[in-house]
This record gives sequence, structure tokens and C-alpha cells, in this order.
Amino acid sequence: MTAPSGPPPDFPNAPPSPDVDDLVGRLLAGDRRALSRAITHVENGRPEGRLALAQLYARTGRAHVTGITGGSGAGKSTLTYRLALEQRRRGRSVGIVAVDPSSPFSHGAILGDRIRMQELTSDRDIFVRSMATRGELGGLAPMTDDVVAVLDAFGKDVVLVETVGAGQDEVEVASMADTTAVVVTPGGGDGVQAMKAGILEVADVLVINKADLPGADALAQQLQAVTPRDTHVPIVRTVATKGEGIGELADAIDAHREQLETSGDRERVALERARRRVLARARQRLLERLIGGPDGALRLDRLAASVAARELDPYTAAQRLVDGGS
Repeated sequence: MTAPSGPPPDFPNAPPSPDVDDLVGRLLAGDRRALSRAITHVENGRPEGRLALAQLYARTGRAHVTGITGGSGAGKSTLTYRLALEQRRRGRSVGIVAVDPSSPFSHGAILGDRIRMQELTSDRDIFVRSMATRGELGGLAPMTDDVVAVLDAFGKDVVLVETVGAGQDEVEVASMADTTAVVVTPGGGDGVQAMKAGILEVADVLVINKADLPGADALAQQLQAVTPRDTHVPIVRTVATKGEGIGELADAIDAHREQLETSGDRERVALERARRRVLARARQRLLERLIGGPDGALRLDRLAASVAARELDPYTAAQRLVDGGS
């Protein structure tokens, strides 16, 4: 399959296409430095990243994307680490996108997952990338799905996406993952919180991590009681620090993947995901056009000042922004 070449229309400040063609060519040839550079361009929303993704996208759709989500302290990083090792034991290449929380003011982050998973980088068939949320809610960074697409095009068989662990709103990963594993732990109120948040609705696999702690049996019973019987969501017990139950978790993920493929749900899910991505990127492009450049930023500041002074209501100000007024 020949990837499309040349810059798509309406990409401001697009670089010469030979530079991007060279980057894409090296990436498809297995150059990890080119992969890292392309991800950086994509993550930062640069024109080079958009152009590269336009060429790479036809080569995506082969990797199985697994989301690892759940509350803080559930052991998601260790679980992701162990699961990556298990996938490698099964002969699969692995990409890991580990999302870390960042300051809502500076957008800086301590990328702790990169430190924890440093041991994995000695395996050339594992690629780890940490991303900061940059103030985004939902447990993911703004360009997570595009970074996953680049790893997919690079040829990774499996991409693991570990979310922040900020709390009950971490369901965004389900909109981009083929399989979503929700991690809970005994004694931390996770079972009750999961029921409140409705997070069971996005779980394809439920993982009771730290299952050697007291309360694991009670938590399993709680989860079984509130899981709809027609969903067949498996409950897997793990002790990630000891590597226990990781094989069973990988089996559950494989079983869900097979179910998606044999039932035809994979195509339906892919269509829904594509629709969300198109709408998300359209919103992003429209916002860039509205407030891009010094004039747009100045108009926004003026309208915001009018709203703060109670001279305008937010709806009227928004309409004026859309209409190009101030």
C-alpha cells in the first residue's frame, strides 16, 4: 500500500514535504529515532506532525490498543510494566503510552512512568513514551490517540495506554482503546467508587490488583453483583509486584480481542472512534482559526474583559467571537 504524499490543504506553515517524507521513510524502516521525533512533532501539534500522520494513517489499524485505567495508587504502572513483559514473552512488539499529570498552570509534569519503566527500554521491541496531560481532563493527554496511531504505523502489535489515575472521570480512554482494563484494589473504596462513577460501563476487563490484600474476595463479590450479566466482563485478580495473574490478564485481553473480531464489533467500534476523532480535530481546527494569531488572541481578551465586567454575557461574547467581532 502506498502512503499518500504531499501536504494536506489548510496546514499553516507546512514544512517542505521532502523533510517529512524522509522522516516517514526512516520511521517505516524501523528507525526508533525517527519514531521518537515524529511522536514529538505530533504531541506538540506541529505541522510536521500533522503531515507525517497524514502519510502514516493508511498504515494504522493493526495494533491492538489496551487502555489501563483506574484510581491513583491502584498499581497501574507496575501492572503495565508486567503486562508489557508478558506480551513480549508471547512474541509481540509493544508500545507504551504512559500519561502523567501536569500542572494546569505551567503544563509541566514529572514523567514518573518513564523512570519506572526505564528497564524496558533495553528491549528494542518495546517503546515507552510518557506524556503530560497539559491540563486535560479524562486521564489522557491531548494528542494521545495520534501518538498511538504513530506507534501503530511503526508496526507495534500491542499498544498499552496507561492513564493518569486522577479519579472517577477516567473514561476517555475507552473511546480510543480496543480493550479497556479497569484496575481496582481492595480496601481503597475502589469498588464503591467504580459503582458511583459508572466506570463499569467502559470496562472490558476488571482487574483486582493487590489481590493478596484483605478484602479482595469482598471486592470481587461487589463487582460481580453490579456487573450486568449480559456483558460477560471477566474479573481477573493480580498481584503486579509479584507478577501474579498477569498471564490470566493477557488471556482475558486476547479473548476480548477475538470476540471483537469474530462478532464484527471491531468495525463498529472503529467507526465510532473515527467519528469522535474527526469531530475532536474539527473542534481543534475551528478553535485555532478563531483565536489563532495576535488578532484572535486580542479579540478573545477584549471579549473576556467585557464578560468579567458584566458588560456582556458569555453566550453573546462567544457568538461575537465566532462572528469575528469584538
